[in-house]
Amino acid sequence: MARKKQGRASYQAKTDSANQQILPMALNIDEHLSISALETWPWDAACAIRGATDAPQYKDFILPLIFYKRLSDVFDDECSQYYQDYGDEELARTIIEEDHRQALEEGRAPIVRFFIPVQYHWSKIRNHSKDELGEFVTNAMRTVALLNPSLKGVIDVKDYNERQSGQRTLDDDPLYKLIEIISRHRLGLLNAEPDILGRAYEYLLRKFAEGQGQSAGEFYTPKEVGDLIAELLNPRPSTRIYDPACGSGGLLIKARHLFEQRHPESRSRAPQLSGQEWNPTTYAMAKMNMFLHDYVGAQIAVGDTMRNPVFAAKGAGLHTFDYVTANPMWNQDGFDDTFYDKDVWKRFEQGTPPTNSADWGWLQLIHASLNEAGRAAIVLDTGAVSRGSGSQNSNREREIRKKFVENDLIECVILLPENLFYNTSAPGIIILLNKAKPAERKNQILLINASRYFVKRKPKNELTAEGIAAAAEVYHNWETREKLSRAISLEKARTTDYNLSPSQFVDVGDAVVHRPLREILADLEAAKEERELADRELAKLVAKLGL
Repeated sequence: MARKKQGRASYQAKTDSANQQILPMALNIDEHLSISALETWPWDAACAIRGATDAPQYKDFILPLIFYKRLSDVFDDECSQYYQDYGDEELARTIIEEDHRQALEEGRAPIVRFFIPVQYHWSKIRNHSKDELGEFVTNAMRTVALLNPSLKGVIDVKDYNERQSGQRTLDDDPLYKLIEIISRHRLGLLNAEPDILGRAYEYLLRKFAEGQGQSAGEFYTPKEVGDLIAELLNPRPSTRIYDPACGSGGLLIKARHLFEQRHPESRSRAPQLSGQEWNPTTYAMAKMNMFLHDYVGAQIAVGDTMRNPVFAAKGAGLHTFDYVTANPMWNQDGFDDTFYDKDVWKRFEQGTPPTNSADWGWLQLIHASLNEAGRAAIVLDTGAVSRGSGSQNSNREREIRKKFVENDLIECVILLPENLFYNTSAPGIIILLNKAKPAERKNQILLINASRYFVKRKPKNELTAEGIAAAAEVYHNWETREKLSRAISLEKARTTDYNLSPSQFVDVGDAVVHRPLREILADLEAAKEERELADRELAKLVAKLGL
């Protein structure tokens, strides 16, 4: 009884402060996972279900399970210190559960990040029989989501007992096998650092993207494109970064990760991340991605940003940010003139895009989301900077592009190599907007042709580190460099009818070398003699064979 009283007094002291920081003590800390181990292990799990070819279609089953394993192991780590403090595991669990309930009522931080009830601990999932395993896993995730509101819509979106045409999508036998493989490694606080675990998650997303074709474009932007955008934005301390089409959150994470690499002493002033994603399943992936990177303060919302921007205040307009980064759906249709004309947020002041492509709708939305000194980097279809130019007919995209140019909002356009993106083989572009260009960049646009900086990979090409460094360098130095970049004036942009395609201003081809005609004729004559000799030798061989 004395120990219980002492434990409760200790509990009261611990919960007096809403900002209590826990010094976790991990259980079974003999294993420290490397990035290579964390990359190959979950991919092996994916392939174990049906094989490498079919693995990507099961990503929505696999990712929540890995995330749940992390939650359960971290919960054990955080609880272990309290077990020691109170000397009684049952008492400690009761205190932790009660604190969690009170914290939700009072709107404060609980003493553990996420509460996992005993009956749905990972060990219970692993040791459950194969019978009705899918139903048990589904109940576990839905219960944990109810107990932890920030996980609502994150781990409870998949029904592990779902059926299609009367058949289970994932039977209990392969689900049991998957859980066993995921159970091989411990994912506690001292077993897997957030950055390492986050990188493994990104690797898994890329592997899934490789096998999903065009649908992968909805959730994954190639890692190297994200690296380039982070280098271009190079965010400052205590700023806010927004992605209105955030997918699985990769572009936001890349920008913050670069900041942390360059400002390790200023992690407390790291940029705040905000994003919105229309697809509920992809939204869940983004939330998991943020949690696994330990970016728990990131604000990720679900919904259609075009039709219902979440980061806005009624009567006060859109929230604005220091940086915006995005890779929205290219040439998106489904928005008619009425939609643009009746937009209550006044996002489309430069003009109404055509119904068959919302590219310049997205650009206007992003421009409206920048504060007075904001900058943006947007990935779009290459045609977004050239469609309509040179035509005698009126063209909506050209007219909007003209206003952006004449208002000196476009700072840079970068042409990327072809076949980088999973939803198309076409090269993309990055458009950089700047609401407060420095004096030396006023009335100029830098065009960068990075199309030759790639290596061939399967199934997609890869932007090289050399290309990332070169493009970032000429952009930050505002440099015209042969076969890479050129700064043009607004007057020059007018002469091309606002066609801002970098390829028309920056030639990256090798100079043509003309050989003397006599050398060409001599080579042809030599080739002719070699062919005649080969024909004679072949005739002799045929004669010997009696054919």
